[in-house]
Amino acid sequence: MSRILAVAGKGGTGKTTFAALMIRHLVRAGQGPLLAVDADPDANLGVMIGLRPEKSVGQVLQDFLEQKMNIPQGMPKQQWLELQLNAAISESKGLDFVEMGRPEGPGCYCSANAVLRDFLERLSENYRSVVVDNEAGMEHLSRRTAGKIDQLFMISDPSVKGLRTVASLLELIAELKLNPDDKFLVLCRAGRLDPRLETQIRELKVDYLGAVPEDPKIAEFDLNDRSLLELPDDSPAVQAVAKIMAAGQAALEPARVAQVSARR
Repeated sequence: MSRILAVAGKGGTGKTTFAALMIRHLVRAGQGPLLAVDADPDANLGVMIGLRPEKSVGQVLQDFLEQKMNIPQGMPKQQWLELQLNAAISESKGLDFVEMGRPEGPGCYCSANAVLRDFLERLSENYRSVVVDNEAGMEHLSRRTAGKIDQLFMISDPSVKGLRTVASLLELIAELKLNPDDKFLVLCRAGRLDPRLETQIRELKVDYLGAVPEDPKIAEFDLNDRSLLELPDDSPAVQAVAKIMAAGQAALEPARVAQVSARR
């Protein structure tokens, strides 16, 4: 059974960069096979990890709507759609990638989200982990794009506005009764924190795993159109994410011990 790791946060906080660095960490740690999902219509994750599918889910749906009357006789429409969706998966060693893309209609993501959710539920069975880079903001949570979430990483920059967005995410999670198994806070492009921000973090009452610092190597890789999966081990951001993932694992241990004790 695969675990779903979702990344959420306000736009511009480093959300997609963190998702890419998390994918790099999991792949290098031998945690594959891994599926990366760009559920943000403003798709950037594929560029960051060097995988560019020929079509997005939104494009497959658009083709389906335009061509459904011309589907070969004897082939059920659902089967044709499944074949096209599977063809939209970009594959590499230990890592596959699928992109939601733009909506098929003016301003509407509903159909693409519904299809992506159902598709992911079936597809995820083939992977050890699924990393979902969600749309900036909070709408993706109300649409339940990622389905059941095992670990939710809420990303913020070191700012009051960013932390307020995280507080709003936590309120929405409670309101919708989404109940991810674990919720974590991560700061991106952060150094030494102002004590006032530290106070606000404590008030959020969510596990704070740490901060990813500014890393000139990331800017350099972006300028040279290189995948962040190729970042060297001495990259400050890579090292920070390794510590964050270890902290997340450690945070799970007390819960696991409690579950085992309860079963006994």
